[in-house]
Amino acid sequence: MSTQSLPLKLPPLALYIHIPWCVQKCPYCDFNSHGQKQQVLPETEYVSHLLDDLAEDAKLVGNRTIHSIFIGGGTPSLFSAQSIKTLLDGVKERVNLLADAEITMEANPGTVESQRFADYVKAGITRISIGVQSFQPEKLSALGRIHDENQALKAAELAKSIGLNSFNLDLMHGLPKQSLDDALFDLNTAIAQQPPHLSWYQLTIEPNTQFHSKPPKLPEDELLWDIQEQGDALLKQAGFEQYEISAYSQPGQQCQHNLNYWRFGDYLGIGCGAHGKITLATENKIIRTVKVKHPKGYMDLTRSYTSDKKVVPKEDLPFEFFMNRFRLLEPCPKSDYPDFTGFPLDNTTKKNLQSAITRGLLVESDDEWQVTPLGRRYLNTLLEMMV
Repeated sequence: MSTQSLPLKLPPLALYIHIPWCVQKCPYCDFNSHGQKQQVLPETEYVSHLLDDLAEDAKLVGNRTIHSIFIGGGTPSLFSAQSIKTLLDGVKERVNLLADAEITMEANPGTVESQRFADYVKAGITRISIGVQSFQPEKLSALGRIHDENQALKAAELAKSIGLNSFNLDLMHGLPKQSLDDALFDLNTAIAQQPPHLSWYQLTIEPNTQFHSKPPKLPEDELLWDIQEQGDALLKQAGFEQYEISAYSQPGQQCQHNLNYWRFGDYLGIGCGAHGKITLATENKIIRTVKVKHPKGYMDLTRSYTSDKKVVPKEDLPFEFFMNRFRLLEPCPKSDYPDFTGFPLDNTTKKNLQSAITRGLLVESDDEWQVTPLGRRYLNTLLEMMV
C-alpha cells in the first residue's frame, strides 16, 4: 500500500439524527427501529440525550460548519413539532449551522395531519421525506405499512401547501406480486403529485427482517428490468433527472444531505445506532463512530453514547470511497481520492479501475471517472471489483 500523500482535506460536514421509534416494524425494514410499545414516547428525555450526544461529537469538528441535517428513523413524525423545535434550537447552540441549511425530516403518511406538518416547518424543517412506498392497498398491506393510499395522497398535497423548500416521495418497486402495470401506476401517481424529488428503489430482502425469515415471492429479474427501464423513461419524460442510483429530482432539487454522503463527505451521527464519519485532518485520519443501538442503553446515564469508534484502515479506503462515489451519476474528480482519503491510488486499485474501464463499466478522462449506463445496471459487480 502506498505511503501517505498530501494532507487530508476537509470535506463538507452534515448531521444525521436518528429517532428510532415507529408505530410498528415493517417486515422489510432492517433499520434500527423499535415499534411503539408505550403509549407516550420519552420525547423530552430523548431530545435531551441527543443534544448531550451532539455536544460530545462537536468536540471532534471544532468550528466546522454543518450544511445539512437529516432526521431519520423509525418515524420521526411521531415526535411533536415542539420536540423537533427544541432539538433544532439545541443543535444551533452546539454547532455552527449554515443559515440556509437543508433540514430534512422523514414522515409517515399515517402520522400526518395538516397542523402538525405546518408546525414542523415553523420549527425549522425545510424538507420532508414521505415514506409512501406504494399507492395500492394490497401492496401497502403486503409491506406492513400502517397508511392507506388516500393518506399518502393527502400527505403529498399537504407537503405542497405548507411552505417547504422541497419534499420527497419514497417509492418502492419489485414488490410482492407486482406487475409492470402496478409499478408504473405507482410511479405515475407519484409524478402526478409534482414532488421536487423522488426516491424510487427496488425492494431487497435484507437479513434480520421478517421478510428474510419468510420470504415473499418477488418479480423475476426480467420483469424487474422492464420496470426499471420503463420507469426511468417515465421519470425522464416528467422532467426528473436521475443523479444517484435510486434518486431522481427536478433540476436543482437534489437532496444535499444525500449528495454529501455519496461524495464521501463527513457527517456526525447522533441518536440510537447512528453512524458517523469524521475526517481529522490534523491527525491525517478518518474515523467512523457508531452510537448505542437500543433506546434503553442509549439513555443510560452510566454509559457512553458511543458504542464504537475506529480509524478507517488505509486498505479499506478504496472500497469505502468508490462504494459511495460510484452510486452517483455525476463524474468523480480524480483529485477527490487523494484529497479525501489522504492516499494516492495504490497499484491494486489502479488495476481494478482499469479492469472496470475495459469491461465498459467505467469511462475516464484525464481528470475524472464516470460510471457508464452498463456500470449502473451492474453496479454491484463494479463495486465488488473495488475490493
